[in-house]
Amino acid sequence: MSIVVNNISKSYGTQKALNSISFSIEKGEIVGFLGPNGAGKSTLMKILTTYLLADEGSALVNSHDVMTEPKSVQRSIGYLPEHNPLYLDLYVREYLAFNADVYNVPKSRIEEVIQLTGLTPESHKKIGQLSKGYRQRVGLANALLHDPEVLILDEPTTGLDPNQLMEIRNVIKNAGKNKTVFLSTHIMQEVEAICDRVIIIDKGQIVADNKLDHLVTTDKEQVIEVEFDYKVEEQLLAKLENISSYVNTHDMTWELTFVTDKDMRPAIFDFANANGLKTLQLNQKNKNLEAVFREITK
Repeated sequence: MSIVVNNISKSYGTQKALNSISFSIEKGEIVGFLGPNGAGKSTLMKILTTYLLADEGSALVNSHDVMTEPKSVQRSIGYLPEHNPLYLDLYVREYLAFNADVYNVPKSRIEEVIQLTGLTPESHKKIGQLSKGYRQRVGLANALLHDPEVLILDEPTTGLDPNQLMEIRNVIKNAGKNKTVFLSTHIMQEVEAICDRVIIIDKGQIVADNKLDHLVTTDKEQVIEVEFDYKVEEQLLAKLENISSYVNTHDMTWELTFVTDKDMRPAIFDFANANGLKTLQLNQKNKNLEAVFREITK
């Protein structure tokens, strides 16, 4: 296992940030760590990177104990914190050379991570002259500099525009081909594009932990979007067989959720005919991660 968390708890005064949480991550997994603001995401990441000590429980990173072997943990991880600390008056290569000395890695590695993170066009500049997107690339390059087995990335795409976001996403995805990646973000599309598995934390406790495709789909639940040609009363929709919820999303368009393994589209056609309605469009769709997140953490 790359990461093992066993009954970790952490409090700030009377506030319980983490409440006896446990999970493990296998080598090579890309895991999204989600939760509302204040749920405990950054606290756990700081514990895994040895920046904070847990009040209770234990954690291993690459088989090293975060409490008793902090230096070994630090050598084996690449960490990009939420607020990326950079020396803005240093040139990109100068900054990476400084950190190469800290990690005691050959200077040839600097050019490798510059190319890997797409920094080449801006690598001649001072960090303070770079855009937010390129500063994030510098942070990622630094996290990758010593070729760690595990990457821990806390909100790596915060504040990026759509183009920058796509570029950083590709960098992370490529890095994750031969590394374990533990990634926190508020951008659900990011997780859907990058991650194999999702862990959701709320109020300091794990409330979901599953493969992404298992989390957003279930065998017994189906969501159907239907547009009628006329207004429909909720009382009528409530009588549909196996229906669990109905939401009027726009004008005559409804999102209907059924709990059954039976295809309910023919039943909706029959319902429309029986009530003098026409179906203008009918789409079966899966719940996305954002919908699942709202349900779990509401």
